[in-house]
This record gives sequence, C-alpha cells and structure tokens, in this order.
Amino acid sequence: MTTWSCEPQTASEFVVSRQSRAAPWWRRVGATCLDDGRCEFTVWAPRAKRLEIKLIEPQERIVSLDGDERGYFQAVVPGVAPGSLYLFRLDGDKERPDPASAYQPFGVHKSSQVCHLRQFPWSDARWSGLDLEDYVIYELHVGTFSREGTLDAVIPRLDHLKELGITALEIMPVAQFPGERNWGYDGVFPFAVQSSYGGPHALQSVVDACHQRGMAVVLDVVYNHLGPEGNYLADFGPYFTDQYRTPWGQALNFDGPQSDEVVNFFVQNALQWVDTFHVDALRLDAIHGIVDRNAQPFLELLSGEIDVFARNTGRKIFLIAETDLNDARFVFSRDRHGYGMHAQWNDDFHHAVHALVTGENEGYYQDFGSVEQLGKAFSSGYVYTGEYSEYRKRRHGNSSRDIDAQQLVVFTQNHDQVGNRMLGDRLAQSISFEAQKLCAGLLILSPFLALIFMGQEYGETAPFQYFTSHSDPSLIEAVRRGRNQEFAAFAWKGEAPDPQDETTFLNSKLNPELADTGPHRTLWSFYQQLLALRRTIPALHHLSKENLRVQVFEQEKCLVVSRWAGNSRVLLAFNLSSQPRSLKISQAGNWEELLNSAGEQWAGPGRRIAARLSGEREVQLHLCATSFSLLRSL
Repeated sequence: MTTWSCEPQTASEFVVSRQSRAAPWWRRVGATCLDDGRCEFTVWAPRAKRLEIKLIEPQERIVSLDGDERGYFQAVVPGVAPGSLYLFRLDGDKERPDPASAYQPFGVHKSSQVCHLRQFPWSDARWSGLDLEDYVIYELHVGTFSREGTLDAVIPRLDHLKELGITALEIMPVAQFPGERNWGYDGVFPFAVQSSYGGPHALQSVVDACHQRGMAVVLDVVYNHLGPEGNYLADFGPYFTDQYRTPWGQALNFDGPQSDEVVNFFVQNALQWVDTFHVDALRLDAIHGIVDRNAQPFLELLSGEIDVFARNTGRKIFLIAETDLNDARFVFSRDRHGYGMHAQWNDDFHHAVHALVTGENEGYYQDFGSVEQLGKAFSSGYVYTGEYSEYRKRRHGNSSRDIDAQQLVVFTQNHDQVGNRMLGDRLAQSISFEAQKLCAGLLILSPFLALIFMGQEYGETAPFQYFTSHSDPSLIEAVRRGRNQEFAAFAWKGEAPDPQDETTFLNSKLNPELADTGPHRTLWSFYQQLLALRRTIPALHHLSKENLRVQVFEQEKCLVVSRWAGNSRVLLAFNLSSQPRSLKISQAGNWEELLNSAGEQWAGPGRRIAARLSGEREVQLHLCATSFSLLRSL
C-alpha cells in the first residue's frame, strides 16, 4: 500500500496498513469514504445503548449502527457521497456532531460533513521531509496572518518566507473551535479543520504548496484538553476525568477506566495529520497538562506509532513537545525509559534573553536576569536544572546535558510570550532597533532550532492579543475574568483588551506591507542575512552543544561564544549592555568579521571592530552598545 495514494481506501486495506503497529487495538474513527459510494461510520460511544446516524443531505434518512463490547458503533452505509451532512443520534434522543468529524461547515453545534480527504491531487510524491537540524521554524496564526484570515491566503506569502530563509512553517491549531476568532486552543473537534479558515482541503493545499518549495509543515495540536463550547464528547463516553484538572478545563482520561479508547482517539488524530494531510511534524501543546500514570503512557505510545509510520513510509516525521517542566525525559528515547519526543520548546532561553534586553523582573522573569544564565542556556539548554526557583517557590528542572542541540526549539518571541502579555505587545514596542537586531543574533546564531514568530522578522507593530468569539454569555464573562487573573503576577499597567470584542482580533492582524519600508525592510534583510550565514557556514549550521565554548562577562553584560565544525570556526560576541565594551578574548588566531549588527548597512551607529583581528593568545574586541559581532577564523 502506498501512503500517498489518492484512491479510495477500503476497510481491508486499512487493517493491513495497521498490522505492523505496536498496539493491536488501534481502531479508525469518523466517517471514511470507501468505494462504490459507500461510507464507513465508526464512533466510540459506550454511554449510548443505541446509536443511529441521521443523514441530512441529499436525502434525510436514519441508519442504525451496530455496537460491540468495547463501545464502538459502526456501519457501512451505501449512497453517501462526499459533502453529505450527518449527525449521530444517541438513544433516540440527543443529536450530536461526530466527535471525529472531518469538517464542521456550520460550526461546532451543527451537523458534520463527509469528506473524501484522499481525493486531494497531491504533487509532493518525491517529498520525504527535512532533517530536524535543517528546521528554521516560522510560527503563524492563520486568522491574523493575512487580511483574509484563511489558509488559502497563506500560500501567496510562502515565497517571501522562503526568500527569508524559513524552512518549516508552524501553523497554530486549526481544530474546529466555536465562532470565527480564536487562538485555536479552544478546539472541540480535533479532526476537523476550522471552517472559517477554509476547511480540510485548504490545509492540504497549504501543505502541498510548502512541499513544492522544499518547506516542511509543523501543525500545532492540543491533546491536553478541549475547549468548553461545543464540547460534546462526554455525551458519547468517558473522554474526560475528574481525577485531575488542567488550567484550561477538564483533563482528558488517559489513564482511567476505558482510557485505551481515548488514547486510540488521539493517536488516530495524530496519524490523520501526518498521513492524510502529509504534515511533517506535530507540535504538542502543553504536555505538562497531560496526566497519565500508565506504565505505557499515551505520549510514549504516540511517539512509537509516529516512528513506525515514518519508518514504513520513508518520511521524516517529528513530534515537538511544548513543556515548561524542564524534564529531559520527554525527549529521551523509549529504550531509555523516555517518552520518545523528537524535540521540545525551551522557555528558559526566551526568559534569559527577555529579562536581559527588557529589564523586566516580574512574574517568571524574576528567576532570570544574569548573563551567566544566558551562557548556561547557550551551553546546556535549560537554565534551571534542579535549582530553586523563586517564582515557583521550589526546585525546578533536571539536567539537559544529554539533550542534543537539535532537540531544543528556542525563540525570543512566540504566540504565548507575546499574546499572554496584558496588551499583547511585541518586543518591537518595548526595545530599541539595535536590541531587536541583538535578539535576532542571539536566536539565529544559537546552536538550537530557531523559531521566529510571525512579523518578528520585520518588527511588526501590531500586537498579538487574546481573542474569542464564544456565544455563551457566562463563558464570555468567565474568560474575561480569567485573563485578568493571569496578569496578577506581573506589574503591567493598563487594562486587558476584551477577548470577545472583534476589534481585539482585528488589531492583531499583521501589516506585511511594513516589511518593505524604512527600518522594517532593514530588519527583514538583517534576518535574511543571518539565516543565510546559519545555512552556509558549517560551524553555524551544525547544531551541537559539544562543539561550543561560552565565556561570560557578567559585569560588562557581554557573552562570547565559540562554535566549530571541522575546519570551520566562528566567534560570536554579544554586548547586552547600553554602553560600548572592550573585551580581551582568550582566542588565538586570525579572524575576519562577517557581520556586525552596529554596521551602517544595518542602520546602526557604525562598527567599532576591525574587519580583521589576530592574536597569538587572545584578541581584543570593541563592541558598540547593544550589538554583536560575528567573526570567522581564517
């Protein structure tokens, strides 16, 4: 069986394709188009004694499903074409959309639609993916990335991102959420692509367009909770548990009675994205919100399935975890009793940079603020590896020594670190132009996977604020109160924008035309040059914590980093102070300066370093305030 086939898939083909998987109890869910106009419907609904399909279009009819001992109901129904609308009727009473619906064209409360997702005319048959080391990630929110706010509107911008040097597009969650405005973390139909974004075929078009340009696609998925509005899964079965709570609502049942079927539901969801949608990597949102005490937990089973799928198809597919636990076990291999994630976000890098360049020391920033911490982030990964955290009032983290550099995603901005500020203000609103370039250098010249948040590359001025479009008045008010409570630990001034007000959403839309004007154009070109150097210089392209040496100048607020790969050696000198600095560096040899952020071509005050340096035992650097220099060994 070929994974890329656009032909209808029969039930027997599906079973064969799953025979090599680790768990024999995996089972497909949802509506699957078969041959001869038939459609197979499968739903897990152990709380229902009787379950029927109510087919609405083109002709209304009721069809009974057969149940089994595990609580699955199934039927193969003839005469069901793609585009047919349907609901499930539980015990002759409640009518609900399909929990595994592929499309909700009329929103979260209305009927589901049958989609033949394997009919898409893919053109990426030769695409097998990128190595993780080659990922330069660009995170975007579909609704605010363009005026149109659709997936189709992403495609015309791909060439510009490719020219910038982006190799992987990360799309914030697209699972169907209530209304038309949301970050995506309130999704309630994990298999359905948001209708206001354009639906499933629009996402397939974006992925195909990226692959045509040699770009990978990372999709953000949420397996720690579902949103509150339109969440009907509890009517079908014990998808949730009261044993645990998450900050965002009821926890999913990954380790209680009947939890195997909940695990199956979300494993099938992940396989849908990498198989039917050809997605190259999944970013798993806030896995610290997943509580699973099984000896074989959900995350471990998921990584095993993804690895099997990648091996069977010859594709490079990755799981990238978001976690704030600083726990290396998430990326340890399963044979080392880890979870087998391929990479994880590293918030500590962001916090170390942010506290230094902004001077903020409230909330979790109170744990940061020294150059030594930034040096540890460069050389090790985590800053907190078991030390006491004043913010948490306890010790935090474990050693990141055994985590490969390419397993850590770092950033100086992302949707959380911008959007969870009271006003959603970006770094461009709080730091100087020189500091923006300094942050770019710290990020892109680091030995880790770099993530750029949409608009960051040209200094976007629009905020990225939290927005919703719920319909329940009590829920709307609860969200408003909850947002204000989140800011209690910070000394931010002002009033949080109303998430429900459409203006909050509209204010968050990008202004891409800025990239062609004045300093914004200069900053864009600066990012482009940095990414080109990262791509073409072996010492920068090779992501390694072993081939790296850090020197910290705490009093001067400077950091010097040496990196090498084979005969390629570079020297990175960062001045995070507001004063010019002269440093003597224990680094012998002859050096050529490749880039200086203070250079006049980058709208800086002018370089304060010789184009070439040499020394038998050391070299002396003269750095402008809030700047950095990149040198290459001759």
